[in-house]
Amino acid sequence: MFKRNLMLVLFLILPTVVNAENYSIGTGGQSGIYYPFGGALAKVWSEHVPDVNATAEVTATSVENTIKVVRGDMIAGIAMGNVVLDAYNGEGKFPQKMPVKTLFALYPNLIHALTLEKSGITELAQLKGKRISLGAPASGTAVTSAALLESMGIDVKKDIDAVYLNYSETTNALANGQIDVGFIVGGQGVGAVTQIALTHKIKILPITEAESTAFMAKFPAYSVYDIPADVYNNVGEVSTLSVWNVLVVNEKMSDEMAYNLTKVAYENMGDVRKVVKMAEMTTTTNATRLQGVPLHAGAQKYLDSVK
Repeated sequence: MFKRNLMLVLFLILPTVVNAENYSIGTGGQSGIYYPFGGALAKVWSEHVPDVNATAEVTATSVENTIKVVRGDMIAGIAMGNVVLDAYNGEGKFPQKMPVKTLFALYPNLIHALTLEKSGITELAQLKGKRISLGAPASGTAVTSAALLESMGIDVKKDIDAVYLNYSETTNALANGQIDVGFIVGGQGVGAVTQIALTHKIKILPITEAESTAFMAKFPAYSVYDIPADVYNNVGEVSTLSVWNVLVVNEKMSDEMAYNLTKVAYENMGDVRKVVKMAEMTTTTNATRLQGVPLHAGAQKYLDSVK
């Protein structure tokens, strides 16, 4: 009895050590921007949000990240806005409305339709009958590239020889002559495109005004974007389309957690920008760039406090 009472007394008087709970952030492949961005966010959250120990998880990007957030497997995921909008509305890859909200928008993703100069391909209208990487399975790239081609009347199941490869697999297949065109939907200066442009003469196929208009009529989350000349080695200015990436979370996340994650992210965005240049666009002004999916109430509370 004495021993049990002594243990109880010690339990009451000794300081209690509370271990931080482990969380993961859904990102993408290591050759894209999602992974370093998620890693930088995980670091600042782990250092400054109470009871949070976060790490970046390599995934197939947007669709997988959104599904895992809905299932409660991840605290947050980086995803393309059109995918999150589909999830919220129960469209596309999502058979019913998903319980998703966003914390804030990050930066725009750009459609890169890559080919080698020696292929002779100069426009998207030439892609029928070609070998094309549409992006990794269950990725935002795959969703976007298929939708773009289908908006042009190209059936991805019948009119092309489609394969599903991630960023690095796509550029390797291009370099090795295994595909004719590869889609990469990523931030300006994305590593996979930068690297292949240093070793091969590449071309980013432009998206014409008519093609953009037809696509945006169906997918209003997108907007026209011009990639400036020389972002990639020996590649001139290219007209393309962009869509904002966001941090997607489960709508059941507590307001306190959402507030803390948003507050710490913005207060330490300088550290994130040291790792990812595109984080220069992650500002409170741009937080609501994705229309159609509500911000989490906790995130909205923080944004209201800094207006």
